[in-house]
Amino acid sequence: MSPISTPIFWRDARMPYVELRKIIDARQVCYAPHSHAHWSLGAVTAGKSTFSYRDATYQISAGDLVMMNPHWVHACNPIENQPWAYLMLYVDAAWLSELRYQMGLLDTPRWQDIATAVITQPKLFSGYCDMATCLLDERRDIEDKKAVLTEYLAEVMQTLAQEPEVEFPGAPCMLEHVAAYVRANCTADIPLKRLCQLSGYSAGHLVRAFKQHFGLTPHAYLINQRIQMGQNALKRGQPIVEAALNAGFNDQPHFQRTFKRLVAATPNQYRYPLLKQQELFQ
Repeated sequence: MSPISTPIFWRDARMPYVELRKIIDARQVCYAPHSHAHWSLGAVTAGKSTFSYRDATYQISAGDLVMMNPHWVHACNPIENQPWAYLMLYVDAAWLSELRYQMGLLDTPRWQDIATAVITQPKLFSGYCDMATCLLDERRDIEDKKAVLTEYLAEVMQTLAQEPEVEFPGAPCMLEHVAAYVRANCTADIPLKRLCQLSGYSAGHLVRAFKQHFGLTPHAYLINQRIQMGQNALKRGQPIVEAALNAGFNDQPHFQRTFKRLVAATPNQYRYPLLKQQELFQ
């Protein structure tokens, strides 16, 4: 993979609530359906792409902003090898909830899903690019980066608060219980029979109902959770083989293949933030 098609990840231990991904040539960057524990905000900086989000599909192009709620299944992939590029910001949901609460947009500092999936506003797009440039600039002071990020996200949240409110149907309590069990035990091999015992559903009914509400089958949901665990371990500098085994994978190759499929980057690419990646290509 050439440097321009290799994803670059920016993060700083002094700002643990945010991470930025940048890719200049995303023609070969393909994702399987997946979800994150954080809120995501992306900007298409060139070309066009297909954005799948829950049950909807959007054709997005340069100038569009896309956003994904925590745990909502999505994927964003190229169109017939057409060139496109993007930036993606991952924001801790608890940190963002506190910001929205302090702005008076939430009654309590607890996460509330955002209805908007795609928005086209030149001012917000330009602000996004400026914010990303600030984060990626090694010369900018960390306090400056914190202020620029907070100011920009506050503007986005204020804008989204003017959008029509939408009620999202929640999953039945029993399915939420099953999902919580999978998250808590994702490093173990959980038999479908055990989930059926927890829910009282037959195997076929459970798989269908779970996928309807969470966008993934119980097994795919478990694998998705393992990859998130692996990402967190790699952020802490854990060796790849250790991250793989601790996340419940039997071996490193299986972890690497699955990681690439869901994150659209190799564990090694993800493990090294911006400065180290630049060193690798020098």
